[in-house]
Amino acid sequence: MKTIFIILLVIMSVQISFSQSQKFFDAPFGGGGGFTPSFYFTNFDAINSKLAENSFPEFSSKGIFTTGGGGYIYIGFIKYLRIGGLGFGGMVSNSFSNSVANYQFDYSIGGGGVTIEYTLPFVKDFGVSLGTIIGASSLTMEVFQNSQTYNWDNIFSSASGNSLLRISKTSWMLSPTLNVDYPIYRFVALRLGAGYHFTFGGDWKANNNQNIINVPDNLNSKSFFVQLGIFGGFFSF
Repeated sequence: MKTIFIILLVIMSVQISFSQSQKFFDAPFGGGGGFTPSFYFTNFDAINSKLAENSFPEFSSKGIFTTGGGGYIYIGFIKYLRIGGLGFGGMVSNSFSNSVANYQFDYSIGGGGVTIEYTLPFVKDFGVSLGTIIGASSLTMEVFQNSQTYNWDNIFSSASGNSLLRISKTSWMLSPTLNVDYPIYRFVALRLGAGYHFTFGGDWKANNNQNIINVPDNLNSKSFFVQLGIFGGFFSF
């Protein structure tokens, strides 16, 4: 992410240096970066059915709040087209106990990629952009089981009664998006956006890269999401 922001800042500085030329004023120009919290309406059905089989509490259907950042720049020589990048991550967690042990179940998503967007030319004074995010995303589940206090004498033994199971999958990500960016000042813009998070490929792995079989097809991070954002930079719509 640090590399992406450096590249964007360099490109933006070049863009701004030419912004006084009249040919840039008949299309949006500028760019910037900032904070982009989002909410993913995640489908927990697959994992909830497995939790229910073991009499564990299920996850709420409300979804996952993520935090992240991103940025973009209008490339200038192709009117209304902007490119950039972003990253995000978030987690929900359930803690519970039974007669056997204390448990914690963490369900997290994350990802990042390149953004390519086209700003609609007939909208003036603010930006309405259609585009896509191309990159990679991950879905990770961790189950902590603790039946007793940790003791260094048997910490590596099954007799400790404590364990960790980690299940994860990394996939290709393709997310169509619609973003509205409204400049409240020449150097500050607010964003409201939405999209759909598609994932493709990848294999499920457990703990130290062990294969998992019979994973249900609907256990994935595909979901509709909404996004807010505040950006700093230079904006002219």
